[in-house]
Amino acid sequence: MTDPLHTDLLDLAREATRRAGALLRDGRPADLAVAATKSSPIDVVTEMDIAAEKLITGLIAEHRPDDGILGEEGAATEGTSGVRWVIDPLDGTVNYLYGLPTWAVSIAAEQDGETVVGVVTAPMRGETFHAVLGGGAWATGAWDGERRLAVRPAPPLDQALVSTGFNYVAEVRAHQAEVAQRLIPLLRDIRRGGSAAVDLCDLAAGRLDGYYERGLHAWDMAAGDLIAREAGALTGGRPGERPSGDLAVAGTPGVFEPLQRLLEDFGAWHD
Repeated sequence: MTDPLHTDLLDLAREATRRAGALLRDGRPADLAVAATKSSPIDVVTEMDIAAEKLITGLIAEHRPDDGILGEEGAATEGTSGVRWVIDPLDGTVNYLYGLPTWAVSIAAEQDGETVVGVVTAPMRGETFHAVLGGGAWATGAWDGERRLAVRPAPPLDQALVSTGFNYVAEVRAHQAEVAQRLIPLLRDIRRGGSAAVDLCDLAAGRLDGYYERGLHAWDMAAGDLIAREAGALTGGRPGERPSGDLAVAGTPGVFEPLQRLLEDFGAWHD
């Protein structure tokens, strides 16, 4: 039986992603411009990232004022309830800036430090993915009703389709390109979608066999990591570690461990 608190958190997360997704989809100005940069001149923030985060944090504060919040665009409150929200109001900002469809709103809820709810909405796809810890992963989209998600049967590694992403710091990107160059001959192919949250959900939906990236933050992967795991994926960082900024790896059972070993051998986690 689902914990009533988790049900309440899921309902609020779904409503928040729905509203923020609609704002971003319908409110995108034709002359959208960069509002600020972060780690480098190509790591951008738009006015819409900021507006979406304000919408989400305002809704959460209205319904659960004692919860903590960690948001990509600066929202940070400690809270006293034992629940913390981890928010990426617009994952895939560069895609959004250019009018590409692969971007999403990602919201996770943690209880006492453990992620218990994750919701990712990809408005231009018309898809929403969600999971509650122990309750499986589910999605709505062009099909009727909710669909339970399950990862693909694991292929041999040389037939695996794997997605990745690249950092916005030039030195890190160069190293990541070297790792990808070594990996490509050993896989079916590599994809680069531009949204960690969407990549993890695509893994959960059977559209990828694996995923890895260096340099992610908690808000990039909190919701997607839970959704992938609830769909049967394995996730981690370096061998024996949890996903982190050093390295995040996810894959179907059978792909995860050999992919993780290769990434360790290739030094994917350092310059």
